[in-house]
Amino acid sequence: MSDGEKMKQLLDYSFEELEKIVLDLNEPKFRAKQLFDWLNKGAEFDEMKNLPKSFIEKLKANDYIAQAIKIKEVLVSKIDGTKKYIYELFDGNIIEGVLMKYKYGNTICVSTQVGCRMNCAFCASGLDGLIRNLTPGEILGQVIAVNKDNKKGDERAITNIVLMGSGEPLDNYENVTKFLDLVNAECGLNISMRNISLSTCGICDKIYKLADDGYNLTLTISLHAPDNETRLKTMPITKKYTVEDIKKAVQYYFDKTGRRIVFEYAMVDGTNDSIEHAKTLVSLLKGLTCHVNIIPLNYVKERGLKTTSNDNIKNFMDFLEKHKVSCTRRRTMGADIDGACGQLRRKYLEENK
Repeated sequence: MSDGEKMKQLLDYSFEELEKIVLDLNEPKFRAKQLFDWLNKGAEFDEMKNLPKSFIEKLKANDYIAQAIKIKEVLVSKIDGTKKYIYELFDGNIIEGVLMKYKYGNTICVSTQVGCRMNCAFCASGLDGLIRNLTPGEILGQVIAVNKDNKKGDERAITNIVLMGSGEPLDNYENVTKFLDLVNAECGLNISMRNISLSTCGICDKIYKLADDGYNLTLTISLHAPDNETRLKTMPITKKYTVEDIKKAVQYYFDKTGRRIVFEYAMVDGTNDSIEHAKTLVSLLKGLTCHVNIIPLNYVKERGLKTTSNDNIKNFMDFLEKHKVSCTRRRTMGADIDGACGQLRRKYLEENK
């Protein structure tokens, strides 16, 4: 077993689990609260000034590490202030994230896997396949690291979270839901579920489970086509879950949570951008309480797909609005710092071979 495999990341544990660790190390119970507070501030062991050195040494001797990730590089957009982060994991793997600044607050986009097994035709994340799942602490670590990097005073810098980085969140269900519990914990960062969005390509059995397990967040579906034949051209997951399956699953989620469903629709030139596609989309979404995000496709050179024209986007949206389907065009952010999901990680790896 390598050193990396032996390491136990303290951010993986809930407050109650930390209490047990502390007691097992024959330390007073109150040390758990001190340790938990430091971890959520992004502190390494040498920064935890009110913890005895003997306690820190016990943690180290038992292969515990404080912070799950390190920020390796930050790119800042000169256009809109968007920040792209490259993180290194304890085992040397690289992931990425984005901090977007809006009038209502700061939104962090987090990754949930190293790579991805879904292999959607417009996404760079799946080019390497799935390397491994991220642990709850590695997902939380992204939020904590960026919060620390942008925090001023006592006020939390991060107000919203979107699980839309590398990986398919529902393909890493147990770790992702534990992350949600950790980031939502009142004694931790305490970010409300109402301020968290989870984006999935449509793993329907996990959508039902998410609803049944009581996760009342914004569910975003990467739909990108209104029918199975068109969707299968870009999204292999369609072989297992049809658009009709997705519609039933999200209706169930809405009935359980009351949260409006968001559909993402990346416009691909000559593939899903016609008025006929818009008509089929209107028919598919009939009866759902939902919103459609129209996305000009981010170019990924290895994939070769191109975005549609602005005229096609306008005509498509006009048709949806005419037929009472709520829609907006997603704002393009950080265009000058390599925008496509998965691209920054890939570029970093290629440049550092």
